[in-house]
Amino acid sequence: MYSKEKIELMFSVFPPLQKILLAAPDYETARDRFLAKSRRFIEANAEDALRLSGLQVSLRLSCLRAFRQFFTRRSAHLAGFDMVKVLYDMAHKNWQNLPPDLSDAFIEDVYHILSGMAGKAGVYNDERKIRKTGREAGIARSHYLNRLCEKIDAYMNRYSCGLEPAVVEKRNENRRRIMRHFGCSEAEFDDYHWQLRNIIRDSGTLEKLVELTSDEKLAIDRARAGRLPFGITPYYVSLFDFTSDGRSDMPVRAQVIPPMSYVDGILTRRGQPVCDLDFMRESDTSPIDLITRRYPRIVVFKPYNTCSQICVYCQRNWEIDDVYAPGAMASKEKLDAAIDWIAANPAVNEVLVTGGDPLVMTDANIRYVLESLAQIETVWRIRIGSRTPVALPQRITDELADMIASFQQPGRREIVIVTHFEHSLEITPPAMEAIQKFRRRGLYCYNQAVFTIQNCRRYEVNVLRRWLRQIGVEPYYTFNAKGKQETDFYRVPLARLQQEAKEEARLMSGMARTDEPVFNVPGLGKNYLRAEQNHLLLTILPDGRRVYEFHPWEKYISNASSYVYTDLALYDYLKKLEMLGENPEDYKSIYYYF
Repeated sequence: MYSKEKIELMFSVFPPLQKILLAAPDYETARDRFLAKSRRFIEANAEDALRLSGLQVSLRLSCLRAFRQFFTRRSAHLAGFDMVKVLYDMAHKNWQNLPPDLSDAFIEDVYHILSGMAGKAGVYNDERKIRKTGREAGIARSHYLNRLCEKIDAYMNRYSCGLEPAVVEKRNENRRRIMRHFGCSEAEFDDYHWQLRNIIRDSGTLEKLVELTSDEKLAIDRARAGRLPFGITPYYVSLFDFTSDGRSDMPVRAQVIPPMSYVDGILTRRGQPVCDLDFMRESDTSPIDLITRRYPRIVVFKPYNTCSQICVYCQRNWEIDDVYAPGAMASKEKLDAAIDWIAANPAVNEVLVTGGDPLVMTDANIRYVLESLAQIETVWRIRIGSRTPVALPQRITDELADMIASFQQPGRREIVIVTHFEHSLEITPPAMEAIQKFRRRGLYCYNQAVFTIQNCRRYEVNVLRRWLRQIGVEPYYTFNAKGKQETDFYRVPLARLQQEAKEEARLMSGMARTDEPVFNVPGLGKNYLRAEQNHLLLTILPDGRRVYEFHPWEKYISNASSYVYTDLALYDYLKKLEMLGENPEDYKSIYYYF
């Protein structure tokens, strides 16, 4: 629902808009008049404009560009929704003509953008600064930076790391409780073979190790009854809190325990006549089985189609029959055909071996894949994408690390490990040791995190990046969670990821913020969110969801098709954060990221 009082407030913050809408005989005329006059809005009150800082003027221009885009006919066509008509009916109080799903989320977003156009965003402190020079300026600057760091640290200290002594001791208690349940020894628990044999696959076993909420138990049971993949290694269960009444282990639990909305969504779609769960359209970029190629120089190679546990939000989990499923290894015929294809395409110089999780394969199969790729002269880099250091660090044995490192040949071929830590709570002594086994052998390790509701609070990913560097992992990408309806539970608005990259990551030293915020466009590949020219905000739907047009990486190279994407409502997202104990005021600048 929407509030008429909020509509009045929305128009009052920027009167020129309402004036144009009321004077026009119809909404099409209002559109043309706004587009014709809007260029003059910034200078309409020259005296006021001159009092604004350069950053405030820049913000006004950004808001004006976004609002002008909302008024274009092309945006209305691509989005299938014309904001101008809604604004026109609002101004004329044609309440009966407004969309039935119109909500305060729409009004709030428009209100903030209009506030920005009016120079009233309230993002910056308008107090004049005393100007200093020389050493006096340097001392003042240093004091200011100290105060800024104190503020940042107050946020960052809210988030724990798995290397902290108190957390380590809690996990040791969990470990001992799990060992008692299974009747295993320390040596067995530290043996990855034992871990794989004892993957927890049902709620009955899991609730004997940790408390489950009724929703968690029901979701697991329904997922298993519907033959959805589910499983957690005993090691990863030891990272849970025993009790289920807190939020401290939310980033860990949520990755592997599916929410009911996900389970019901997948099962409902399965029952539809035409069901295509290939959200990323990998089938459209697969020239041969096991291979995906979106970019000129690199291919994705998927020899193994399962993992030691499943991340619920994974883009490929719909392909996986079950956790650590038998028969997941591709046949030798398919493997050889894919490898022969790579050899026959010398433009391909890098291979990302992923899956599934390739490090869950046997040593013999890993050796076969790496040895076959290493024989191809035109392959200069082999990337191994794996969550094993996080979910099953015991698998990274000295023998495995030695074997993988043996294929690195400086000046000829590089072997790279790309892993997937989501939260600082996953950085544990065993995980650190797994990473160090690679690093001691000269292999570089990178991390790809997914930005979800469980790790998106202020400075939360900063804490992850800080600890990643401490254990020898370089932050690489922060992905926006995939826009699949089934995973709405995890999704975060694009504006929040842009805000994080600009306002939080930027406050860390360069070595701890080297990753890139990206949106993975289905069928097209990565879109770098730092670059505004790579995407366009088209409109805001009545329910507050923003609609974007994403441009492919081929922009300025070839005329590839763009992709229209419907995001989340910022207003609704801030309400979710409030339920998690956050203060929405801390995120108020989110409305000004387009």
